[in-house]
Formats: sequence, structure tokens, C-alpha cells
Amino acid sequence: MNASADGSTPRSAAAKRLYSLEFFPPRTPEAIEKLRATRRQLAQLKPAFCSVTFGAGGSTREGTLATVLEFRADGLEAVPHLSCVGGSRESIRGVLEQYRSHGIRHLVALRGDLPSGTVDAGDFRYASELVEFIRAETGDWFHVDVAAYPEYHPQARSPQDDLAAFRRKVDAGANSAITQYFYNADAYWHFVDACRGAGVEVPIVPGVMPIASFSKLARFSDACGAEIPRWIRKKLESYGDDVASIRAAGLDIVTDLADGLLAGGAPGLHFYTLNQASLTTTIWQRLGL
Repeated sequence: MNASADGSTPRSAAAKRLYSLEFFPPRTPEAIEKLRATRRQLAQLKPAFCSVTFGAGGSTREGTLATVLEFRADGLEAVPHLSCVGGSRESIRGVLEQYRSHGIRHLVALRGDLPSGTVDAGDFRYASELVEFIRAETGDWFHVDVAAYPEYHPQARSPQDDLAAFRRKVDAGANSAITQYFYNADAYWHFVDACRGAGVEVPIVPGVMPIASFSKLARFSDACGAEIPRWIRKKLESYGDDVASIRAAGLDIVTDLADGLLAGGAPGLHFYTLNQASLTTTIWQRLGL
């Protein structure tokens, strides 16, 4: 797992690690102000980049770009997501041209989910087709990140199919990957080992989800296929409505997970902030980043 004989990470590997943050576009004036305060606090961590999500079917397209530009105006490297499902080649081409016109050189390419009630998947069925289109339209202009699923995509028919889908994205031109969040480190290492065994050598950065609310975490996890190990579920459930205890336990759980991933040689960490600053900041500081 790229660790040295004593289990520590080589200095050369540590020096190249990237620590990044993810946000979503705010939809109300109050949310905009709240994100500005969050951004000011998290900017002190000096992340390698801040990614900004792109709503289903491009529903937050303008909000994504506006948020990216505001981050960049504050001196932060900001990276827009681009989801293709429900979109046409022409609309995606327009987004790429818009991003290029602002000098954006890095994006996260995803399939995404269709908006509720929509049946037209558009011109792209898979993220690999989007990556292929990005390369055909823009060459090497963009550094392209794609998604990876250590516990397998919820729609994958088998682990083999899931690995094949990931490889197609890399073969299409992806430079690196960010995983769905997980709480079972073995799932990550098994996935990385499978990728390396299949000849896929791109960096695969673990996604990290701080825990603020067990009910919200359970809802997110059920929707995206992320497993909450039984011991974590039971521990958090035992606190009931005791928010302080849930947050304290969550900080310990996620810090230990992240620390172990780094010790094993992970190429960085990507924090899903949910537009909140405190938990990510605390974990970041505990890790000594």
C-alpha cells in the first residue's frame, strides 16, 4: 500500500499529497452569506483545491460557476463539477467553453443522476463518454478527476463490472479519481489493489465525510450506497438526540479513519464539507495537515 517497512509513509509520497474540500452551490441569499463565512474559515487550511458540485441535469450550472469564480476571487483554487446525464453534447460543449473562457484548467467529470421525474438521459449514458468528449473537445486543457466507488456503485451488477466501468473512465482520459466516502478502510485498499492489478495507476484519493448527524448520514448513505459499519451505526444510535456526543464520536471515528489511510499511503484526502467548517477544520488540525 505504498507504505515503508515501518508502516510510515515515505517523505516523497507525503510531499505530493493533495488535501481538498468539496462544496455545493448555495441557493438562497442566506446560504450565500453562510458559505462565504465557511470559505473564509476553511481558506486558512490552504487546501490544494475546492470543488463545487453541479446539480442534477445541470440544475445548478450557473450557481456552480458563480461559486467557483467567487472562490477564485478569494485566491482559492476552485474546481467545478460537470455532470452529463440529461445533457446534450451542445450544452456540455457550452459549459466547457465557459469554463475555458475563465481560465479553469481542472474539473470533476461525473455521470450524475437524472432530475426527479425526468426520463431523457440525454446524449451521454456514462461518465466515460463524458471524459472522452472532454478530451475530444479540449485535448489536454483540463485535468480531469472522476469518481470511484470502493464499496461499488449502487447500480453496478458486480465488482468486476464496477472495476471495468472505472477503467473505461481512466482509459478515456481521466487523470485521477476521488472516491465516494466510506468508513471501512479495507474497502478502499481492496479497490486500490484491484485497480493496480488491472493496470490502472491513476491516483485514487479517498473521500472523507465528517459526521455531524447520524440521521442525515444514514439518509445520505442509503441514497449513495455507502456502508455504515454496524459498530459505528450502533455507537451513534446509542446517543439518541445527544448531538454533542454524536459529533465527538464522529470526530474520533473519521480522524482515526483518515489517519490510517494516510499511514497506508493514500495520495491525499478529499473532505465533503456540506458547506460547514467546524468538523473539517477540527479533523484537519488533528491530523496535523
